[in-house]
Amino acid sequence: MPADESPKEKAPAKDLVIWTAPARPFKRRNKDFYVTVIAMAAVTGLVLFLIEGWLPVILVISLVFLFYVLSTVEPENIEYKITDQGIKIAGKLTTWDIMGRFWFTKRLDNNLLVIETKVLPGRLELVINEDLKDKIKKELEKYLVHEEIPASNIDKAANWFSKKMPGIK
Repeated sequence: MPADESPKEKAPAKDLVIWTAPARPFKRRNKDFYVTVIAMAAVTGLVLFLIEGWLPVILVISLVFLFYVLSTVEPENIEYKITDQGIKIAGKLTTWDIMGRFWFTKRLDNNLLVIETKVLPGRLELVINEDLKDKIKKELEKYLVHEEIPASNIDKAANWFSKKMPGIK
């Protein structure tokens, strides 16, 4: 490279919207909820033990433990930024070129911004503050399409099942 040429410097990202919120949706559960989950896991574990043996039972136990930990340990608050280059979540940038549609939803009493992505796991779900919803929508519409995709069969089954659990309304 000749001495008079310098590499093209990237302009710093311009922050459009900044907010702080929990890293994931969270809701405290009561004792009845955990008793029901453990009872269902025990029945499922017994059936799987009779069909397949110990390995599926260990999987069920580990999933119940993971669910318990995620339901009892409050997530930390992190900083979210919508910039002209993409979305920064706790300092990590996700660029616009791997994002598709976006929409808003609510889960576990938390408002969520859901963004479809071209990479696994296929979605970004960000906890948002209700008062910033319109501002976030206005800024995102400059880069992405606001369109809610219909729920998949797995989403529908999970929603139906979660409504039958105690403590969920």
